[in-house]
Amino acid sequence: MTDHRTGTREEWLSARLELLEREKELTRRGDELARLRRDLPWVAVEKEYTFDTEDGEASLADLFRGCTQLIVYHFMFGPDFTAGCPSCSAIADGFNGSAVHLANHDVAFTAISRAPLGKLQDYRRRMGWSFPWASSFGSEFNYDFHVSHTQGNGSRERWSTTSARRTFGPPSRAPRSSRSPRALERTRRGSGRRGRHERIRAGGWRRIPHLLLLRPGT
Repeated sequence: MTDHRTGTREEWLSARLELLEREKELTRRGDELARLRRDLPWVAVEKEYTFDTEDGEASLADLFRGCTQLIVYHFMFGPDFTAGCPSCSAIADGFNGSAVHLANHDVAFTAISRAPLGKLQDYRRRMGWSFPWASSFGSEFNYDFHVSHTQGNGSRERWSTTSARRTFGPPSRAPRSSRSPRALERTRRGSGRRGRHERIRAGGWRRIPHLLLLRPGT
């Protein structure tokens, strides 16, 4: 039985209006934070990355699939995991519909994880998903963008608890096969979201998600 205070309708309305002012202030502060994220500098990304996808081996540029922007979701699924991160899985339940809307705005979408491709595909089928999911197994991609780390002895992977959203410059306008993965990066940090997914058990790997927004470079 809760001992939460019960008041009159007038008391509730007065308290609610006071809270509303604080909510508006939070919204204004959030807008200012978003502006500061957009103003962060871009950085050239010139390292070559290779991913395993359902269509075969792909470079970072190939993941654009002809679009001018690419959003990458760092899905927490390590090589030794038996299931995906519960929070990532809960969020990913909405990716199928989101990917369609993004494509209509010239934005490609893919999730990237360090687990081998076969393990990712098995889990995707189990969860009923269809969005693109690439494996960075054997690549330094996740480490280079500070969403995966090792312990001091380098023997065990751990995940960053800081949300990161980055904007890259898209690949050049050259034909797909000859595009360079050179890109521009803008780091944008946010609070992330935590959640619980009832259909899976993954041993408590509940961390903050990571997004990359990529755009072609010049």
